[in-house]
Amino acid sequence: MITTEKHVLVVFPHPDDEAFGVSGTIASHIQMGNGVTYACLTLGEMGRNLGNPPFATRESLPLIRKQELLGAANAMGLDDLRMMGLRDKTVEFEDDEKMVKMMRDLIDDVNPSLVITFYPNYCVHPDHEATARAVVRAVGRTPDERRPKLHCLAFSNNTLAELGEPDIIHDISSVREIKLNTIRAHISQTAWMLQDLEKRLADQDPEAIQWLTKERFYNYRWDQGYK
Repeated sequence: MITTEKHVLVVFPHPDDEAFGVSGTIASHIQMGNGVTYACLTLGEMGRNLGNPPFATRESLPLIRKQELLGAANAMGLDDLRMMGLRDKTVEFEDDEKMVKMMRDLIDDVNPSLVITFYPNYCVHPDHEATARAVVRAVGRTPDERRPKLHCLAFSNNTLAELGEPDIIHDISSVREIKLNTIRAHISQTAWMLQDLEKRLADQDPEAIQWLTKERFYNYRWDQGYK
């Protein structure tokens, strides 16, 4: 069950990261009246897709993805979107302490009771991993009386073997159309998967319905480090 929160801070490196894993959760928090801030570190300018059929170029893709991110925020009803200005596929090369300070500044600014990001070592992409490490360290260094809960997305091949089943499962059936519209907003990157997903949903494919209506999170296990 999605609980009442003072404020929710969501941090991911790329436009569309939020769409697949947490857009239903974000929309649900907003509908409940919980404040939500989404900090997106880059504009995804190195995204491998240019639309289907192609409508972007390498030069135009950053602006297109910025507009898609704004459209996704609008689809979720989100009014606090922070574009943090880092460059796609270089987040892993940023100074660790600089990244932690960026995250600490966000936490100090919005004072969240819940932070959502990726789970370090279980999120595949180097930019995902760098983001996750910085967020975990920043949360870990927050004084105990202000330290927010930390819910993490994990989807690497070793996730179930090492972390087990997710600690938190949100049923977001009531906002499934919002989740779909958020994914559609990122059409330069999602056209191929949307075509397949919408066909499977039309056929009442149980796996597709399950994927669309459940969002899964792990509580971060502080014995794993990154303090």
